[in-house]
Amino acid sequence: MQTPSQNPRYLQHMLSTADGQTRLAEQPPLLLSCAPTGAGVAADSPSVVLHSERRFQTLLGFGAAFTEAAAVTWGGLPKQSQDSLLRHYFAGEAAQGHGYTLCRVHINSCDFALGNYAHAAVAGDLLLKHFNIERDRSSLLPMIKAAQAVARQAGAGTIRLLASPWSPPPWMKSNGQMNQGGELLPEYAAVWAQCYVRFIQAYAAEGVPIWGLTVQNEPAATQRWDSCIYSADQERDFVRDHLGPALAEAGLGHIKIIIWDHNRDLMVERAATVYSDPEAAKYVWGCGFHWYGEDHFEHVQLLHDAWPDKGLLFTEGCQEGGPHLGSAALGERYARNIINDLNRWTVGWIDWNLLLDETGGPNHVGNLCSAPIMANRQTGKLMLQSSYDYLGHFARFIKPGARRLLCAASKQDLEVTAFINPDGSKALVALNRSEVAIHYTLKWDARQCQAVAPARSISSFLSRD
Repeated sequence: MQTPSQNPRYLQHMLSTADGQTRLAEQPPLLLSCAPTGAGVAADSPSVVLHSERRFQTLLGFGAAFTEAAAVTWGGLPKQSQDSLLRHYFAGEAAQGHGYTLCRVHINSCDFALGNYAHAAVAGDLLLKHFNIERDRSSLLPMIKAAQAVARQAGAGTIRLLASPWSPPPWMKSNGQMNQGGELLPEYAAVWAQCYVRFIQAYAAEGVPIWGLTVQNEPAATQRWDSCIYSADQERDFVRDHLGPALAEAGLGHIKIIIWDHNRDLMVERAATVYSDPEAAKYVWGCGFHWYGEDHFEHVQLLHDAWPDKGLLFTEGCQEGGPHLGSAALGERYARNIINDLNRWTVGWIDWNLLLDETGGPNHVGNLCSAPIMANRQTGKLMLQSSYDYLGHFARFIKPGARRLLCAASKQDLEVTAFINPDGSKALVALNRSEVAIHYTLKWDARQCQAVAPARSISSFLSRD
């Protein structure tokens, strides 16, 4: 008769390869043994260790952005493809979906809208009598509501939704247009803060609650599309003097305010300015960041070390410069960034467009990009990219509320992270971007087994006991 410590324990193993030959495919389970299993393995062979008694941040979840481009593309698909897309993203693991629970939406237009528009379009409307979200009702809100329904069926509850503006209305800006940067005119700061309040209230009336706000998408970039420049001092002052108080006075103090929402390169400098002002910092939940430009993963860690009470959230990333259909590198870029961000205290990871067409659009300035799922408008068929598969290795097995565990690899070519889910199951993700297979010992608390990471592959391991 076996004692409980002798009962066999198995790891569920899911595998994807960059060449697309294996895609989120279940492999034979691995037997974890209490006894050493290193017979025939060199003492200096690679290893991956997981220690579940050492725990770190709690995960909010994974997701992507509802954009007008995604919504219009989705709305033009046959019903079967529409339903399939929602299942792929928002259904649970049992239904072979990613179980997304943390998403983003734009306030006013963005580059992935079909044109410039503002919810407060009437110049001089200081009382916002003409504020409306009618444009969103045509495509964005139907897609969001349909996704919410699938998420509820999957037991995920309400999707946490982050709202971000790309630009105030033209009449509030120094350059008189939504594109090409410009700045928020000081005399309109108070009314612009009220636009966030009105947007949250209008979405709530539609049954779409907003979880958080970023102050401004990419506030250091003058773009040929919707954009607006804020210096660190300007962002601090706007939060302290206008946005924070406006939310509080409207009974919306629970809405999370996130600063920066731009690349990792300047996130420490930007956050230091805002967080060093106690009156501004009291309104701020944390810092959002993107992946464009240099990696600077160390800045994510630095910001946590300096202000451990503030949150860290990845708010946007995509492969720029066209659709990149069939590219193997897409998934690897996602996985590498997710692992490095999670291992540095990031609590959520939001991809960019949920869906784009075969050109990488629509986009009103031709700023075409890739998305994990692309749609062929002529056939109505969905095209799943490697980024979809690789995202699934995290989103399907690491659930909201999971705690990060101590996890490390002895070989640099193995990139790993691990979490324990609210139900007690443990998930470990291992990425191998090298051109050779890596055989290693997987040390799972007091047990271990032999594992292999095929060349250019990603594995998820899950223990359910």
